[in-house]
Amino acid sequence: MTSADFLKAPFPAPVELPPEEIAGPRRFFNRELSWLGFNWRVLEEAENPRVPLLERLRFLSISAANLDEFYTVRVAGLRELAHAGNETPAADGLTPSEQLERINVDARKLMEHQQIVWDSLRKEMESAGIVLETGAGIRKSDRAHLDEVFLSNVFPILSPLAIDPAHPFPFIPNTGFALALQMQRASDKRELKALLPIPHQIDRFVALPERGGTQRFLPLEELLLLYINDLFPGYRVTGHCAFRVLRDSDLEVEDEAEDLVREFEVALKRRRRGEVIRLTISRGAPAALRRIITGELHVDESEIIELPGMIGVADLSELVLEARRDLLWPAFTPRVPERVQDHDGDMFAAIRQKDMLLHHPYETFDMVIRFLQQAAADPDVLAIKQTLYRTSNESPIVAALCEAAEAGKSVTALVELKARFDEAANIRQSRRLERAGAHVVYGFLNWKTHAKISTVVRREGGKLVTYTHYGTGNYHPITARFYTDLSFFTCDAALGRDATKVFNFVGGYAEPEALENLAISPLTLKSRLLDLIDREGANAEAGKPAEIWAKMNSVIDPDVIDALYRASGRGVRIDMVVRGICGIRPGIKGLSENIRVKSIVGRFLEHSRIVCFGNGHGLPSKKARVFMSSADWMGRNLDRRVETLVECTNATVKAQIVGQIMAANLADEAQSWVMSPDGSFHREPPAEGAALFNCHRFFMENPSLSGRGSAGASDVPELTHDED
Repeated sequence: MTSADFLKAPFPAPVELPPEEIAGPRRFFNRELSWLGFNWRVLEEAENPRVPLLERLRFLSISAANLDEFYTVRVAGLRELAHAGNETPAADGLTPSEQLERINVDARKLMEHQQIVWDSLRKEMESAGIVLETGAGIRKSDRAHLDEVFLSNVFPILSPLAIDPAHPFPFIPNTGFALALQMQRASDKRELKALLPIPHQIDRFVALPERGGTQRFLPLEELLLLYINDLFPGYRVTGHCAFRVLRDSDLEVEDEAEDLVREFEVALKRRRRGEVIRLTISRGAPAALRRIITGELHVDESEIIELPGMIGVADLSELVLEARRDLLWPAFTPRVPERVQDHDGDMFAAIRQKDMLLHHPYETFDMVIRFLQQAAADPDVLAIKQTLYRTSNESPIVAALCEAAEAGKSVTALVELKARFDEAANIRQSRRLERAGAHVVYGFLNWKTHAKISTVVRREGGKLVTYTHYGTGNYHPITARFYTDLSFFTCDAALGRDATKVFNFVGGYAEPEALENLAISPLTLKSRLLDLIDREGANAEAGKPAEIWAKMNSVIDPDVIDALYRASGRGVRIDMVVRGICGIRPGIKGLSENIRVKSIVGRFLEHSRIVCFGNGHGLPSKKARVFMSSADWMGRNLDRRVETLVECTNATVKAQIVGQIMAANLADEAQSWVMSPDGSFHREPPAEGAALFNCHRFFMENPSLSGRGSAGASDVPELTHDED
């Protein structure tokens, strides 16, 4: 199907349901179950024969890592509410305890299926020359190599621990993995129970010498069992099992913390010791060992998951071997935009020519880094302001900011300490920036600053010009290689003033007045969004073309969903690309007959947030109103975070977003799942030999419009048509 075919296609016939099915809370789909549905889609990519073998293994690993984080954050919170007797229902009507019951059933099925997928992938890997050995498969010729590995790299950091009245059960940290052993001493048949906690610092899989061109690996737990006599001389193993622990990872920070950095350092230590919320353990574990482990970790049966095979599926990412390019996606090098090349790499000259939108990872994130590096080195640059939510450990952006501060420029870095699981890294970065002489601001105690903004103030011809970058993703050069995001560069004075007001708001509590373009949460973004949706409904009632295209990670805010339902009832056609959580129930007569929802799961992680309104002219149209945002449509983003909604008014940028990015996403077939009224997603199996349109491949092969100017339009005529 071409994009033009998709956009002209009628909406499917709506499903008619009893009034009680769509009244009240049942008009929403549950957030947590929707997230599990997304993770099922990730797992099913591990079974997709069109995906290279090791990329399927990566999808399997991601599905497991996702599920771990879901438990340590979302399930932990629900568990705390349920234990406190809180029976307040969510928007969909389910209480915390009801949600936990349904999550438990679905998550167990998911973990069981991960084992099935792993068994299948393991066989395919063996056929491709990658073998995971067991201890029984180790030959004498392997022993010399393993002796060296064990004695040099493993033995020095192991802590074998007996379990008896004199040796209390040790602390196992979050995601901690351990072997439990039941042993007998040869000399007097004395029984001993022991633990081998396995440090995170050791790789889970030990490389063995190749044999006949086959790459071979031994799981660490198998290696330890081979060398038990070195750890417990004189004992033999009579029974063993592996287990892995997940703990509550929520942070509690005092509202009146005088030193926010110090408070977070203390809270991070508390997180490590959070309550156990899930225990995975080998199926068939010796009863005595199981009883000790579950008792000492204080878990009940509902929090124990017995698995027949691999414990810690997330660790399989270690076997995604970069050396096996034949089993990975074909190599892809992000483009340097021609506009930047035309100006010999000068970012400021390229932006001065006109607004520029880059689509990552297809266009290199190095341009964002270059923007700041050039600002740091430019003697005409006076000031830089930068938000940092997540970034890499050796961040070139932080390095550029430090260089600028050391050169005497005014540098303000807004570091978000509450970025979950990046708190410690952000504390390190903030101290590095302070040592360089930058002003470091931590924002609000109760709101996360999730907006992605960078401003550079430059002296040009006797006046000051503000260059601004607005993004949908984090300033993180590693994740930018596989997250799809937008980077919008402009020297528009109004957008520069708006950005400065946001920095003043977060840094000095100066609530911005009279923003010229920007809407920000938690102040104006949600009301602006609801107003735009309502206006589109008014256009439909006035007989004008009325359409909304939206793309984001999650849609769960009840007010926004109800606004979309009202717009659908007024005749607005609404097409949505929602990667993950979605609380909408589309395609229901009398509720959402004019709403379609799809999810794209593929080579790259869809992350950009976009919304387009026909504005009385339908879509695509030159007169559409086009916005990009840092915010998903969730209560946390709209009510409890600092976020941005930026209107793009440049004609080329609008054409790129509407005619390329959104049209290609909506037309995608190869990686798309369609949402049903009951909240489930499905995709039609392709006909044999069918060539399905793949938006990720399209973006890899076609330059963006604003990156090279109007010359790009002729390459993709089908996706840039305009009805006006």
